[in-house]
Amino acid sequence: MKKILVGAGLACVALLGLVVNAQQTPAGDGPRYTNGTSLIRPADYREWIFLSSGLDMTYPQPGAAAQAQLPPRHSFTNVFVNPSSYRGFMQTGKWPNGTIFVLEARRADGVSRYFPNNQTGQFQTTLGGIEANVKDSRFPDGWAFFGFSGDAASAEPLAGEALARGQCVECHTKETAVERTFVQFYPTLLDVARQKGTLKPGF
Repeated sequence: MKKILVGAGLACVALLGLVVNAQQTPAGDGPRYTNGTSLIRPADYREWIFLSSGLDMTYPQPGAAAQAQLPPRHSFTNVFVNPSSYRGFMQTGKWPNGTIFVLEARRADGVSRYFPNNQTGQFQTTLGGIEANVKDSRFPDGWAFFGFSGDAASAEPLAGEALARGQCVECHTKETAVERTFVQFYPTLLDVARQKGTLKPGF
């Protein structure tokens, strides 16, 4: 009987060790890097969880008055998150370490040779750019932003001048609903954050 109890105890310890190790090991769909901090662009991000899409969302930039005189150029932004982090958020209302968001910009069009009878509305066309927002404890404040240029396979964290121009940190700190993420733009996740009590105070 003692042998059985000892064996069961050892099995429990081994199982606990596996659970702890699984919690500490980054998920297979999390961010991958070269040189420690150069994010590798996820090739399969369009197979991830689709959170939402925005149309013609713009932000104040230097020279905005001059830009306002130009004809409008419509665009969509699509947001995807790695599946393991999505599942973690659904359970806790918080983003686990190793979360990676991909924002994909696509040009919009309202005229198409494939559907010439369309009278109104916009649809998505060619890829305009890819950015990423990563939660990772390897970075000083736990988050980092990346902008991929052209067909670049990897990107350094935005810093200094590039980060100041995009105002990424300021906007993602002041205006977001949960941590540094715009959960208010993702209706189903906003409900989860309310239920879990993880919305920022005063939001």
